[in-house]
Amino acid sequence: MKLSKEEMDKKIDEHFGYEASNDVEGVVSTLAPDVIHDIVGSPTGPTIGPEKAHAFYEKTFADFEDGKVTTVKRLYGENFLVDESVWEGTAAGKPFGIEGKGRPLKFRLLHVLEFTENGLIQRENLWVDLAAIIQQLP
Repeated sequence: MKLSKEEMDKKIDEHFGYEASNDVEGVVSTLAPDVIHDIVGSPTGPTIGPEKAHAFYEKTFADFEDGKVTTVKRLYGENFLVDESVWEGTAAGKPFGIEGKGRPLKFRLLHVLEFTENGLIQRENLWVDLAAIIQQLP
């Protein structure tokens, strides 16, 4: 079954909403049981399964606070979307191994998401503008 743009938007907006409220269980509830979670450049490489994604989100939520994601553009295909967004908030912990010291932070994100026929996220690829982070957190 092909998902509509609206169905994909609803799921990714739900996912981002859980992220904004630091709700790990909520985020994981948007993922398929065999999700491939790929934070490009992560030392772990792609992981499989919600429990591995759970660990990533716990660490991420400790490093970032008061986050807000603003969508810039979305492109759609059959059961996938590409989302270009900007994250803005506070670097509370050690995002990507860099001391945040509670400083404000803003950077671009690029998500490539594939969905199951019932609307769960089957694959999440995320590219982060690490150069922007490094410039802001010297």
